[in-house]
Amino acid sequence: MQRTYQDILDTAIEAAIEGGKITLQYFQTGSFQVETKADNSPVTVADRLAEQRIREIIVARFPDHGVLGEEHGEQAGTGGTTWIIDPIDGTKSFIRGVPLYGVMIGVEIDGEVEVGVVNFPALGEIYYAMRGCGTYWNGRRCRVSAVSDMGQAALLTTDAKHYTRETTKAEAHARLMAATKIHRTWGDCYGHILVASGRAEIMLDPKMSVWDCAPLKVILEEAGGHFTDWNGTPTIHGGEAISTNSALHGTVLEIVRNDR
Repeated sequence: MQRTYQDILDTAIEAAIEGGKITLQYFQTGSFQVETKADNSPVTVADRLAEQRIREIIVARFPDHGVLGEEHGEQAGTGGTTWIIDPIDGTKSFIRGVPLYGVMIGVEIDGEVEVGVVNFPALGEIYYAMRGCGTYWNGRRCRVSAVSDMGQAALLTTDAKHYTRETTKAEAHARLMAATKIHRTWGDCYGHILVASGRAEIMLDPKMSVWDCAPLKVILEEAGGHFTDWNGTPTIHGGEAISTNSALHGTVLEIVRNDR
């Protein structure tokens, strides 16, 4: 039987919800150990078990598709479709009992992510998009804000400490802070989703892996916004990311590149 994009979206939503249920079994319990991976990032049993469950659901429905996950690596497929999984984006928040972590699934088809889902289990919020069909927040359509004045914009970032490591990006971040009204570190995937749902205008991430980005590009674009690298290229493979609404996109890139 030929599967449609709707089948893929339905499965992605189900898998993100099921993975989220596993994270909630551990969230705010203090009943898990925190390990440190080779890249110095934290990981828990909840990350690993959630990804395992997500993979089981995907493989049962789409055995010929590839799967790439942060915790369990890559399983090659036989076609042009790859599911990209981050079982807990914001593990540091999860460990601290902060509910701003997300279960992320993006589905890349012939080089472009066509389906994206981000589930926030501890918030009871789920966001999803399919190319050409809009972005939805708990089943209702959502869009980026219409703010067009940088002086009224909210600027978010994951961790200000990142900007102590690279002078060029630190200077760009400082210029954006000077140009905007509100500055918060509501970070990781939550920050990008705040832009997609119109509650912030700009989200900066100076360092990203592909699983951190996978669902966000289609979610931002279908909400009327932009998801690019710091040069303005729309990609999930740039190793960095900027999310903006449509009205401020060009201005943000000018400030980041110091073109003004």
